[in-house]
Amino acid sequence: MNKSFSDNTRCAQRFFTKVPEITLYFWIIKLLTTAMGETTSDYLVYHMNPYLAVILGGIGFVIALILQFAVRKYVAWIYWLLVVMVAVFGTMVADATHIVLGIPYYVSTIAFAVILTVVFATWYRVEKTLSIHSIHTRRREMFYWATVLATFAMGTATGDMTAMTLHLGYFASGVLFAVLFALPGLCYWLFGLNEIFAFWFAYVMTRPLGASFADWFGMPHNVGGLGYGKGLVSIVLTIFIVAFVGYLTVTRKDVQQESAISSNSYIKVAE
Repeated sequence: MNKSFSDNTRCAQRFFTKVPEITLYFWIIKLLTTAMGETTSDYLVYHMNPYLAVILGGIGFVIALILQFAVRKYVAWIYWLLVVMVAVFGTMVADATHIVLGIPYYVSTIAFAVILTVVFATWYRVEKTLSIHSIHTRRREMFYWATVLATFAMGTATGDMTAMTLHLGYFASGVLFAVLFALPGLCYWLFGLNEIFAFWFAYVMTRPLGASFADWFGMPHNVGGLGYGKGLVSIVLTIFIVAFVGYLTVTRKDVQQESAISSNSYIKVAE
């Protein structure tokens, strides 16, 4: 009886898993979405009424959130659509705190870091785990997406702070965050760093990393960019995102297996 109940529980967990396996594809698409969110947000805000742009971004975010919570298991295009909308809307929220409210980047970075810490602490206190492989209940899913939104807002403010407040520029900021992104992975493989901490640290770094290089490509030469334009960069990044998500939809290489749910992997390089 107990064995049957345990088997049914594992099957239910596998069925209700709402996030992808952490493969190499996960990190690639994650970086592409962070970059695309940065350029798309900037393009919309500066090429249409900024208040309307934020409203549309918020509506898109809510629609994607409803879709994600409506499905009963991980669906690649729905999951990544929500990540894209978090990237776009999260960037708008973070930028608004500086442009509209006049809050310095270092202040907003600290504020969003505090918010992220509170979300993590509350999540762990309630659920006793921060593992991405444990997202198979509605409450954990809510904690997960609250964390994702907080990481995007914090990452946006952090990237702007290093590029503008600290005057590193977009390319140097990108290099800095590339090192910080790779560091927890190296420490995990070489020194056994806690895999959950390594994952979330790298996850936070993807936002300023992708945004910094997106700005470098899209910004004009007079501010340290390559001058390709935010619109063109957004289109190219969107094409790559659609291609990778389409590939995963067909191959299902990012669908968690039962063994993955019971063990936390920092990264599982796809075959």
